[in-house]
Amino acid sequence: LHDALPISNILDTVKAKLIQANTDTTSTEGRDAISKDVKKLLEQLNNIAEQTNYNGTTLLQVSSTSKAVSSGLTFQVGETSADTITNTGIQANTSGLALTTLIGLTAASSLTQTIAAAQQTVIDTALTKLNGYRGDIGSTQNQVESAVRNLMTQSTNVSAAESIIRD
Repeated sequence: LHDALPISNILDTVKAKLIQANTDTTSTEGRDAISKDVKKLLEQLNNIAEQTNYNGTTLLQVSSTSKAVSSGLTFQVGETSADTITNTGIQANTSGLALTTLIGLTAASSLTQTIAAAQQTVIDTALTKLNGYRGDIGSTQNQVESAVRNLMTQSTNVSAAESIIRD
């Protein structure tokens, strides 16, 4: 999942900012600035989820206009329509990664030291969920690549057999 890395980087940056906001030496004005930065980062995360597509198919949420979970994609990897591999649905946006509370806090600019500490766990959970999506997609990709290799081998064997028959 190519665009999961920028999402992961965004979550890492948000966590670093929350750690900074949880520091005694950060002023209220500093926390307000951090809150604005976090809000922008989360907007960027949503933009990635909205815009990531392949041939017009949105990959990280149901569509470019809906933040709901995507349906799993199905890939036909054999001769019949039953020869398929399906991946799980994905919702790699602030809703799916359970970051809506953090968005609400940053919108109100009410980021306190206590809230910053509590939200670090939320970011950790979001990273774990994102890594789960990455694992699911990687597994599906490996299955599709294996099926393609198998089909190529079959094609080579059929061509060799046909050549022997013609000879």
